[in-house]
Amino acid sequence: MWSPQSHKSKPAVQQVEYEQRDGPRLNKVLDKLKRLPPLVSEAEVKRLKRQLTEAAENKRFLLQGGDCAELFDYCEEAQIENKLKVLLQMSLILTYGGRIAVVRIARMAGQYAKPRSKPTEVVDGVEYTAFRGDNVNGNELTDRTPDPNRLLGAYFHSAATMNYVRTLLASGFADLHHPDSWNLEAWDLAHVRNPLIRKDYQRIVDSLLDALDFMKTIGADGNNSDSINASMNTVDLFVSHEGLLLDYEEQLTQKGTDGKFYNLGTHFLWIGDRTRQIDGAHVEYFRGIANPIGVKVGPSMEPDELVRLLDILDPDFEIGKVTLITRYGCDKVAKFLPTHIQAVQKTGHKVVWRFDNIAEELGRAFRIHLENNSHLNGVHFELTGDRVTEAIGGSMELTADDLSTNYQTFCDPRAPQLFDPEDVADPIQLHLDGCVMSYEDRVWLQKESDGSSPMLKELQDRNRALEAENQLLKFKIGVMLDMLATTKLDCAILQQKLVG
Repeated sequence: MWSPQSHKSKPAVQQVEYEQRDGPRLNKVLDKLKRLPPLVSEAEVKRLKRQLTEAAENKRFLLQGGDCAELFDYCEEAQIENKLKVLLQMSLILTYGGRIAVVRIARMAGQYAKPRSKPTEVVDGVEYTAFRGDNVNGNELTDRTPDPNRLLGAYFHSAATMNYVRTLLASGFADLHHPDSWNLEAWDLAHVRNPLIRKDYQRIVDSLLDALDFMKTIGADGNNSDSINASMNTVDLFVSHEGLLLDYEEQLTQKGTDGKFYNLGTHFLWIGDRTRQIDGAHVEYFRGIANPIGVKVGPSMEPDELVRLLDILDPDFEIGKVTLITRYGCDKVAKFLPTHIQAVQKTGHKVVWRFDNIAEELGRAFRIHLENNSHLNGVHFELTGDRVTEAIGGSMELTADDLSTNYQTFCDPRAPQLFDPEDVADPIQLHLDGCVMSYEDRVWLQKESDGSSPMLKELQDRNRALEAENQLLKFKIGVMLDMLATTKLDCAILQQKLVG
């Protein structure tokens, strides 16, 4: 029998070992967390589930992005705004270029814990507890003792971040009528050194602005339609984090109106590569919550193990319930990804396939899915809206000498503002409901379709019907012109008779 506490009966890894004297304080903190209000609503979680169902059916595309390890210091106005701007930019370009709705999930408002390969590290000959994230301890060597009060800090910083995100979206931050209000520095690309990227990005921006101006001109910009107005004035934006510290996640888990249990500390949680043991505490906790969930999948995952995990986490075979977060490395993706795709295809599980973070691997992943009669349904990038210098190359053309200029991350490096598709080894192709959009030579091109798309067939049928109506209209106009000519001739004859 599952309960929010049943994970305690299983072996747990990557959990925090507090000092014995902090036991009473930890219990007090957990009791406080249990009584605090939820950070998200059951209705929002269900809305995300519906969108991920569509992503699994290749009717939407999942875009997830944010920090590898979020810091409490990132909970401030500019940081939050800039991350939203990047996600809005990327999602709008995907929607415009791929002609598909995008599911937006921010890796924020809770990503304060990180797993570590070792519990300690040695600095200048002295052994210290490893930095585990702001909800455990501090990065300064003098602040490495785990502190239970930091769990409350995680909750309140998450709440403040969510509150500001909701305020921005409710105040027109994502309003397509005013793109200058949400685009980074009013479309200023002064930091972009690569002229091809500047030209390419400006072309996309100009096309978008022209399209929006045209919609306004013909009255299709939402001023006379509530449904269009809603889609142009705001967007759905969901938050996510790795469900690592189970005592924390347990306190935010509540029974919903439908009798199911929801983690209302976030919309989407995932299990990391180090915590996905079949008989482990994390899998036990995740199998009981109704949230959409993710599972990291890499070279160490055997196909049979993947199938067993899906059977445990998705016993009811819900479409889009599980997102498989794949990351192998450029030299291993061709070996491992096909076997994982084929293993899942033999089951009744319909998952969201999401690619994780490595630019050179992205194009290959798209191609491998296509070769295996599958679809890559989403991407994730560790990114920031700030001009950090944490990865060489890209739109800023950074070199190794540039990295020290503004290297801020305490975890994996992040992409600054713009991602250059030219960094991808193979062309990016979006296979969306039978239509293939390929990014080649810095332009989105529509490729030939296999003709099997229901949406494409519907459009073709509608086009044929319109052509038939057009031909009928031409015939009717021809008949009317003939009648008009006959009437004009009769009038002329009658006039001659009257004159004569």
